[in-house]
Amino acid sequence: MCRLSVARGSAKVLPIQVADSVIGRWFRLEGSGHPREREGSRFMTDVRAGITTWAAMAYIISVNASIVSDSGGTCVCNGPNNCQTDETYLSCVQEVKQDLITSTAAISALASVLMGALANLPVGMAPGMGLNAYFTYSVVGYHGSGFITYREALAAVFLEGWVFFILSLLGLRQWLARIMPQSLVLAVGAGIGLYISFIGLTSGGLNVIGGNVTNLVGLGGCNPSDWVSTDLPYYCGTQVLRDPTVWLGIFTGGFLTVLLMMFRVKGSLLIGIFLTSIISWPRNTPVTYFPHTTSGEQMFAFFKQVVAWHPLQHIGNALDYNYGKGKVWYALITFLYVDILDTTGTLYSMAKFAGLRDPVTLDFENSTIAYCVDAVSISMGALVGTSPVTAFIESATGIAEGGKTGITAVVTGLLFFVSVFFAPIFASIPSWATGSALVIVGSLMIRNVRDINWDYIGDALPAFLTILFIPLSYNIAYGVIVGVCSYIIINGSVWIIRKASNERFSPPNYDASEPWVIPPGGIIPGWV
Repeated sequence: MCRLSVARGSAKVLPIQVADSVIGRWFRLEGSGHPREREGSRFMTDVRAGITTWAAMAYIISVNASIVSDSGGTCVCNGPNNCQTDETYLSCVQEVKQDLITSTAAISALASVLMGALANLPVGMAPGMGLNAYFTYSVVGYHGSGFITYREALAAVFLEGWVFFILSLLGLRQWLARIMPQSLVLAVGAGIGLYISFIGLTSGGLNVIGGNVTNLVGLGGCNPSDWVSTDLPYYCGTQVLRDPTVWLGIFTGGFLTVLLMMFRVKGSLLIGIFLTSIISWPRNTPVTYFPHTTSGEQMFAFFKQVVAWHPLQHIGNALDYNYGKGKVWYALITFLYVDILDTTGTLYSMAKFAGLRDPVTLDFENSTIAYCVDAVSISMGALVGTSPVTAFIESATGIAEGGKTGITAVVTGLLFFVSVFFAPIFASIPSWATGSALVIVGSLMIRNVRDINWDYIGDALPAFLTILFIPLSYNIAYGVIVGVCSYIIINGSVWIIRKASNERFSPPNYDASEPWVIPPGGIIPGWV
């Protein structure tokens, strides 16, 4: 009883001592005496919130590595049609995936700690979903079949980060995010949700959608022995949905995860991914991730280490600064604008959720610092071989747990740092374990469609085309271009007709259109 009383007493005294320390005053904990201390913030509450945020975000370690490694990284195969059968190339790609486990966890740790320590925001950072898929499948291409190389794409990301940094210092980043029609902004987020869901259903995940030789898409899930011999070997004939890993991913990684989420079990995505992986780890089973092949033996040997430091062998400082190539700038501009919409929207929504957004200026504390941290993290991520880093919407789980200060993000970052040393475990998570997670995350992102202005076709059709073209063209940039161009043509024509007729000819429901103006002044300064 005495020991229990002492423990309880210590639990009550520690938060008070921390609040009254340098740490408490820096993070503005309640009771710190800081003139702008955050009401309701507690040290232990923020620590618990940081653990919760990490549990909600940790899936990105394996998912990002799985997606980006599909580009082939710096590996080279003997011809684009031989990549699936070149054992040397496949072995190299597996090492790239292991590298990406390390780089994803490391850059997530660095970015989250910087966001918490410098901007004092309870927001976790990691390579962003959607952008990593665009980086892999649209820019670099599956097994390097895209319009620029992996090294050139990293250089585009690196320069994008510094462009971001300059725009953030000038305050132009917020302005660029607000100049785009709101329905199109919402449509881009929803389209990216469909995009990553489609990847989760195809060869990047469950392989349940594999197409066939006559249609663009169709049911997949056949066994490797039933693959049709084409440039895309995951095309199936008639023996669809025979691969047991497909059903394992659907039921264990999918339905079970959804049930856990419905009952608000923390870390549901991570639980589903790891449970599916654990079932896939034993050898000599129909769903094993470690077949008796050269690459399978290599993966199993690495997996058995459990805890190990895996240095970057292929992707560290692998940039090719080929800025004289026009397509590098095309990729850079797309990364730039999509990241502006993604990160700015996420930071604003998380600040509002945490009660840190000013109701008058609509800005939040330390916004300029937050944007600069994000920008620097993007460039640092390119140096370790990964796609653009961004703020994660999963931070809402930690905020809902009571996180109000940067301590939450710092704890999240420290847990990502610990994850670096468990690379053998994260590298051994199969694609069918992460496929359902991609579909679930996509379903969460598409909720933006509720707020699109469907009442006026001048807003609705461009938004719909954006949502449609992003997954079907397998390219975020094409979806944005189609949406913006259709918006300008449709609404520009209406504007000309109204002006020419002195507003006598207007669409009957023109009053239902979404107002659009160029933001005055262009700059909302952040509170530094």
